[in-house]
Amino acid sequence: MDGMLSQDEINALLNGMDLSGDSGGGDAPAAGGDSAGGGGKPAPDQSLLSDIEKDAIGEIANISMGTSATTLFSLVNQKVNITTPRVSLANWDTVLADYPAPCVFVEIQYTIGLTGSNILILNERDVKIITDLMMGGDGSNTDGELGDLHLSAISEAMNQMMGSSATSLSSMMEMKIDISPPVASLVKVNELTDGRRQDPFTEDTFVEIEFRMQIGDLIDSTIMQLYPIPFAKSLYEKFTGGTLMGGASEPESAPAPAIPEPTPAPAPAAAAAPPPPPADPYGGYPPPQPYPYPYPPQQAPQPMPQMNVQPAQFSAFTPEMAAMIGQENIGLIMDVPLEVTVELGRTSKTIHDILDFAPGTIIELEKIAGEPIDVLVNGKFVAKGEVVVIEESFGVRITEIIKD
Repeated sequence: MDGMLSQDEINALLNGMDLSGDSGGGDAPAAGGDSAGGGGKPAPDQSLLSDIEKDAIGEIANISMGTSATTLFSLVNQKVNITTPRVSLANWDTVLADYPAPCVFVEIQYTIGLTGSNILILNERDVKIITDLMMGGDGSNTDGELGDLHLSAISEAMNQMMGSSATSLSSMMEMKIDISPPVASLVKVNELTDGRRQDPFTEDTFVEIEFRMQIGDLIDSTIMQLYPIPFAKSLYEKFTGGTLMGGASEPESAPAPAIPEPTPAPAPAAAAAPPPPPADPYGGYPPPQPYPYPYPPQQAPQPMPQMNVQPAQFSAFTPEMAAMIGQENIGLIMDVPLEVTVELGRTSKTIHDILDFAPGTIIELEKIAGEPIDVLVNGKFVAKGEVVVIEESFGVRITEIIKD
């Protein structure tokens, strides 16, 4: 409408020229592809990560993003669905193919537990919708340039999402993991220089984790998470506890300590001859008889000392004193509120009958007309009464107190 061609129209024109022209160059790269990828860079080497490492990293990202989706739901008040991720190795050429238009980079730096950082890439329009929903809108306010307000809002959203993700990782790896506040920036991928592309990565090839994100009926697009390869490997090692999985060779176990041979027990000594029986101490006379008393003199029981034992004396309680004590005790709970319920009657109905209730339905109670109604205090039946009208309100006149 303003005379300018959109990126999709430019790509369609370029593809049409290549298909009809004599260049024979095959599929045309996206606009700006030469400046983004250098033209002839090789495809990323997928063997830098094993399939087991990719599966483990995908499982970690799946658990983390599942928790993040719950957090995002509370922020935008819309149903959020993030699908199972796809893990592959990529370089900036492949990122440019997926995100030729300006997009938002959110850098997350780990400060405790893990060392390194990763980048989340979101579509510019998705960021505007999320920001509008966070501010109480309906997600339709996506006009205008993406400014500091949008970047600040998406940074706060990612701070809470990745914070909950770090909590999940802490539980999963049984270690404390924390992040610094994420930093969001608007980036035109096709204008990045080679040096900028590698920041904060140290390799030209990195791990790309691709998710499909759906937010209500407003967003159905792809988000990406980029890991440097050293960070992905350290994450895998911590996730597996340092053990090797799959067909990897097991580390050689340390030799078992030598078990010392048992020292032979000394041979038992020859059985000694039994000692000769002792000589008769009484010289052939009969032994002395036991002491005639039931106890020896030094062990005779001592008589109990005389004690002055008297029955306990209690002062009599007069009715006046008992009433005074009762009033003092009841005064402690005078301010306790109790729920008083007046029950007009009861009946039992089936679920079928209750579902048929409608305005005007008459429910017959078990009480007879004119019969006293029940008064309950905290659910306990305490009195009976009759219904009266006080000005414009109903009341109950107590006619009988129920005594246990």
